[in-house]
Amino acid sequence: CATYNVTTKSLVEQFAGSNQEKKGYFSANVNGNNLTSVKVVDNKGQEKIIDVSNRTQIRVTKVDSSRTTFYFNTLLLNDSDLVGSKTHFFNAQIKPIKIADILKIEILP
Repeated sequence: CATYNVTTKSLVEQFAGSNQEKKGYFSANVNGNNLTSVKVVDNKGQEKIIDVSNRTQIRVTKVDSSRTTFYFNTLLLNDSDLVGSKTHFFNAQIKPIKIADILKIEILP
């Protein structure tokens, strides 16, 4: 499985035109974004556009080396924080991550 990178700046720009929507999986109501694709960089430095599915994950590494992994389609930008859910089946929100604290963002399709 390939892993792609995206800069914090690029991610914020790509979310500028997105909207929040409810994700209804089984009986769950999880909030998320409406992006269907995301621009990323592969391990050779080439830009690509990949499709976002309900299995696409995002892994955020903070400057303190801690990592948080959750589903990309549950990702929301709230002011200067990233929020999202670790599952589609119930609202398992991650602790908000300050954009200024992000060292690296990886996308796992």
